[in-house]
Amino acid sequence: MAIGSFNQRRQQGPMSDMNMVPMVDVMLVLLVIFIITAPLLTHAVKVDLPKASSSANITKPDHIQFGIRKDGSLFWNGESVSLVSLSARFAAEAKKEPQPELHIRADRQAYYELVAQVMSSATKAGITRIGFVTDPSNVQ
Repeated sequence: MAIGSFNQRRQQGPMSDMNMVPMVDVMLVLLVIFIITAPLLTHAVKVDLPKASSSANITKPDHIQFGIRKDGSLFWNGESVSLVSLSARFAAEAKKEPQPELHIRADRQAYYELVAQVMSSATKAGITRIGFVTDPSNVQ
């Protein structure tokens, strides 16, 4: 479409075509900038690293199977224990490296207060990894 015309009879209307030249100029400038800067981004220092072979030393911590029955009896790896002696046992286990995990198996009808006392005693002694063992087949 021409900007001006010698024909006086035609009415001049607004120009409806978009001027693409400035946008193409900007895109070409950006393309040149990216072509110049792309090799600079992949510049790396070549280093000859020493070779060594080793195997991963994975030490799996022991775990304490702690059982709580609904009548209030407590079991440490199958051995019956009292609530009073727990803090001393937990303190001795907390000093081990790596620290063992405490797996609590509590009956469904066991009092929550007793479970909370066991957990409190373990955390006061320094045991940080405490988990509950559940039976997924009994989900209702």
